[in-house]
Formats: sequence, structure tokens, C-alpha cells
Amino acid sequence: MTQGLKNRGRTRKDMDERRQAVEELTGAKLIIIANCPFDPQLAEKNVENMIGTIPVPLGFVGPLLVKGDDADGEFIVPLATTEGALIASVNRGSSVITAAGGATVMVVKDEMTRGPVFRARDIRHAAEAARWIEDNLDAVKAAAEATTRRGRLVRATPYIVGRSLFLRFAFSTGDAMGMNMATIASEAAARLIEESTGVTLVSVSGNMCVDKKPSALNAICGRGKTVLADVTVPRALLEERMHTTPEAVAETCYRKCSIGSALSASIGSNAHVANMLAAVYIATGQDPAQVVEGSMGTTTAEVVDGDLYMSVRLPSIEVGTVGGGTRLPAQAEALSMMGCLGDGKAVKLAEIIGAVVLAGELSTLCAQAAGHLGAAHGRLGR
Repeated sequence: MTQGLKNRGRTRKDMDERRQAVEELTGAKLIIIANCPFDPQLAEKNVENMIGTIPVPLGFVGPLLVKGDDADGEFIVPLATTEGALIASVNRGSSVITAAGGATVMVVKDEMTRGPVFRARDIRHAAEAARWIEDNLDAVKAAAEATTRRGRLVRATPYIVGRSLFLRFAFSTGDAMGMNMATIASEAAARLIEESTGVTLVSVSGNMCVDKKPSALNAICGRGKTVLADVTVPRALLEERMHTTPEAVAETCYRKCSIGSALSASIGSNAHVANMLAAVYIATGQDPAQVVEGSMGTTTAEVVDGDLYMSVRLPSIEVGTVGGGTRLPAQAEALSMMGCLGDGKAVKLAEIIGAVVLAGELSTLCAQAAGHLGAAHGRLGR
């Protein structure tokens, strides 16, 4: 029965039949799940065995003033979450950033990676194959780029361990997040490499990508978009709105994010970057599993000329404004709230995300410095 359900189509009738069968199998009544507000065929490329939809509460923060290369102005930013107090906290940080003159944000690198692994006869054979790839990169690029309209192969970096040859392909993917694009292009390039060098492709993903796993390689080199954001909050504004001082926030960030993260061997040193990323990703149709890489941010806080200077570095923001979950109606509407739907908007979205993360980090570190975190959760979320 399960296999039969799996192979059915995606019309509303098919979805209803599949859900009714699940209800019979489990004894559960899926009344809310049944309320799919759009034609199920719109999700054809997003889900299999569709039985309905899961509503997630959606709120917003802002206006948030962003001073980026593509995102320049005040934005209302949608956040989807079930964690009470999160949106209130990020909104508090957003209001302070806006009052302070806005967050400066930059995307300094934009490359999606895929890391196939090949089997060679021995280390010399692996080294010869790596050298062939370097000498014939134009041919490798042509093979990869023949599979895609948007993708461009930027580089192929080899790593050899015994008989294993790893390649970390880096692609420019336009306004798509680009993971599927990079996979298909990498497979095409790998076939040419096999034919030309005699190495054998073992897996198109050899975990040197590094996809959906914490990784020092991604933390250092980046994956997707590497985003920088900073703000200077005047002392008087911080004391009035956040009820704390620049010195207290800087010490909290140092002892928590730097020493605490080092002591626990965390990859990344921040307060709760994953919280803001997950909420934005779910709202806008991104892949929420890539919050893993995105969470490896570095948050800093310093007292500069008596004011609070705060920054975040986000090495792996993997988002798109075309394809994937952005095709779904509610997610498309959420992107439209920020003017981030469609071509030419992916860098803009990444810049806004950088500012939202900065707002969340500012608010949480201020609450912890002032001793207010527990009270806020007790009042708003528990």
C-alpha cells in the first residue's frame, strides 16, 4: 500500500486519498494538515507523498534599516517560528539598529560548492589526475556549464589522501541557491575527468562540499554567500533602549561567544545565529537544513570611543530567490514583502538576512548583559 501511495500523482484528489490512507494506517485525524491553501501541483518539485501542509506561525520584524550594496533602505522582514520571544527580541534589536543609523552589510564572497571523490590507483595517479584538471580547467568548465543556464564553474581545488582524490568545485549560481545545479554540473565534469584520467567517481559528494554539516572548511572558506554586517550603537541609545552599557555587552560577548565557544570547541562563536536563520529560511522557502552551515557565525563586540561596535561574520548563507521552495505561494509572498522575489535579488536577500542576524545577536547579548533573558522568556514564551 505504501509503495502504491508513493507512486500516485499530485492532484488534490491524489493528495486527499493519500492522506485518508495515512489516517487509516495511523488512527490520527489530520484535519488541519488537510487544509492545503494552494494547488498541490505547485509543490511537485518540492515534496513527495504529499498529504497536506503544516502551518507555521509567521510574524515580522522591522522596519529594519539596512545599508547594503543591493539592500538599501528600511525593510519589513518575515520570520516563521514557534519560539516565543524570538521575534520580540529581534524586533527590539532591529529598532535599536535603525535608530543608530542602520546596519552596514556586505556580501564578500558568493560560491556554491560540491565536492566529489574519485578513486585512483595510487597517490601518483591521483596527483597526475589533479594536474590534468588544472591544465584542462577550461574543458572541465565547459562540461559542467553545459548543464546549466545560470551556473559557472569558478575553481576546482584538489585534495589527495591515499587513493582518494577529492575535488572541491566552486560555482557561481546566480539567484538560485544552486545546490542541485552544482550537483548536476559536477556529475558532468566528473564524467569528463573519469574518461580523461582513468580515475573512478565514487560519489558526487565526498563531504568536502561541505553540505549540511558543521565544518571548519566552510567556516574559513565560506559556502554560498559570505556576509559581513556591523553597527555602532551610541552609548546613550544603548542605555535607554537596552538598559545596559557598551562595556557590559562587550564583556558578555567576549566571555560567552569567544571563551565559551572555544572551551566547548564550537565551530562558530555567536549567541544564537541559527535562530534568526531558521525563521527566515522557513518563511522564504530556503532549505532549513542549511542552517547547520549558516550557524557557524562569528559575533564580535567592542567599546569604540565610548560606544558599542558590534559585528557578525556569516560564512555560509545559502539562499536563493528563484527555484526551490521560493516557488510556493506563501513563501513567494514572504519574499515579496522584502522585494526579494525573482531574478537579481539573491544578494539583496543575503544582505537583509545579515542585518536580521545582527539584530538578534545585539538584542540577546544585551538581554544577557542586563540579566533580562530569563524574564523575557518567562513573560513571552516560557
